[in-house]
Amino acid sequence: MIAETKAEIRKAAKLNAPDAINAASASAAIAGILLSDPAYRAAGTVFCYAATAGEPDTRAILADAIASGKVLCVPKCIGKGIMKAVRISSLDDLRPGAYGIPEPSEGLPEVAPEDIDLAIVPCVAASSDGRRLGHGAGYYDRFLSPIGAKRICLCFKALLREDIPMDAHDLLMDKVISEP
Repeated sequence: MIAETKAEIRKAAKLNAPDAINAASASAAIAGILLSDPAYRAAGTVFCYAATAGEPDTRAILADAIASGKVLCVPKCIGKGIMKAVRISSLDDLRPGAYGIPEPSEGLPEVAPEDIDLAIVPCVAASSDGRRLGHGAGYYDRFLSPIGAKRICLCFKALLREDIPMDAHDLLMDKVISEP
């Protein structure tokens, strides 16, 4: 059997993504697993995506990080393939940004990438051994490659597959969390 290309896997992921009801319960389970993970509990500074449709919802994670007194930063796109980490102190600090993705409001402080202890990363699909397929623009790979933060990818179980191709620039995740 010929391995699928990244584009083919992305197309299949759209067809296999859970519906809204199943995504909500799966997201709650994923958040519960992450919130009890030792890497999350030990992290002082957490970088976490603000979810959009088709991704595990991170609102519970973002809210917990704030309530727990962690430094919470979320991605903000600042150019083609480039993002920065911006600190938020409330979910109200998020506004629709590029492609409708929630981003921090203007004027909030940037967090130095090297200060991040844990990065929580989205995917289109992932493998249990940490291979991650994103949307294809390389934002997370470029941002995370020079820093030593632990990387955890959140992935719906229906989107886990063991044939994720990796290119030289693709980063391996330290852990992939999905619902049971």
